[in-house]
Amino acid sequence: MKIPPLDLKNQYKGIKSEIDAAIKKVVDDQDFILGEEVKNLEAEIAAYCNTKYAVGVASGTDALILSLMAFGIKPGDEVITTPFTFIATAEAVSLLGARPVFVDIDPKTYNIDPALIEEKITNRTKAIIPVHLYGQCADMDPIIGIAKKHSLKVVEDAAQAIGATYKNNKAGSMGDIGALSFFPSKNLGAFGDAGMIVTNYKDLADKIRMLRVHGSSERYMHSMIGTNSRLDNLQAAVLRIKLKYLDKWLDTKREVAKYYNDGLKGLPLSIPYVLEHNIHTYHQYTLKAASSPEDLMKFLSKNGIEVRTYYPIPLHAQDCYKYLGYKNGDFPESEKASKYVFSLPIFPELSSSQKDYVIKKINLFYES
Repeated sequence: MKIPPLDLKNQYKGIKSEIDAAIKKVVDDQDFILGEEVKNLEAEIAAYCNTKYAVGVASGTDALILSLMAFGIKPGDEVITTPFTFIATAEAVSLLGARPVFVDIDPKTYNIDPALIEEKITNRTKAIIPVHLYGQCADMDPIIGIAKKHSLKVVEDAAQAIGATYKNNKAGSMGDIGALSFFPSKNLGAFGDAGMIVTNYKDLADKIRMLRVHGSSERYMHSMIGTNSRLDNLQAAVLRIKLKYLDKWLDTKREVAKYYNDGLKGLPLSIPYVLEHNIHTYHQYTLKAASSPEDLMKFLSKNGIEVRTYYPIPLHAQDCYKYLGYKNGDFPESEKASKYVFSLPIFPELSSSQKDYVIKKINLFYES
């Protein structure tokens, strides 16, 4: 049996007629750049995330970059974030000439540890980027409290967490800005790169709308330096169809996660820990092994089960961030997670036989 990390082909088959009709309409209309589908999707995403505004951009990475640009982040500034995440989080800071300052993670949730943030704040600190890793919100109340105390901006990196909640608040709605990714593998994925910024502040939304089109609100009139980061109409049309199914898909993924949890009891594996006030979306179903999972991962791969490690090298250990001067041991929980975590296949179309096969093979490995 072959089991991929996700199955986009089966997802597409289930909604093919709707997707094809939506794409055909855009093609027939020849309306490709910032058209009606984008406007409608922005309104629908804002409503879904319980924010007042949403601005479509070209990718999740651009959502982070434009958010920081809207706050005027510049060379010499510092932005606090986690080293245990995809590089785009810190890369957005670096591309503006600012300095990412890393804070270690909570060993249970893998999200930034709020208790370690304040000691990293200096007079150059301008913002905090908590990452809602694997589909679970970071502990936002203390983060927002610290930000208010020190007059810092908060950009939620919700690239993996659309639909997740923290104390009944939707991911992306709690900070000054939320950055979403619609990369195809995400719970809400486009047919290519796409992203969205959500916020409750009109001035920020208006500024980001200008920044995404070369700093312009009127053709050939540029009041600021911006960039080209427009969500195209084709992607918006696809996303509008998928958005109708998102909550159903997330419920199914939570059922898969529970099935895994029950089937893996008693093994030397830590199942995903969910804060009691959180609703997890399981963008990834991530386990932590008691020792190196390398042999287990090889065994599963040999048996057709594709497992992956997100992320095997923390950002402070990446070559591109050597200049920051961090060394091995500076972020022990992030370093430990990078060695011991791995993610199982999880997607709404996962069949009972596939789930049972995964559980059976993991148990078999530990029995032998």
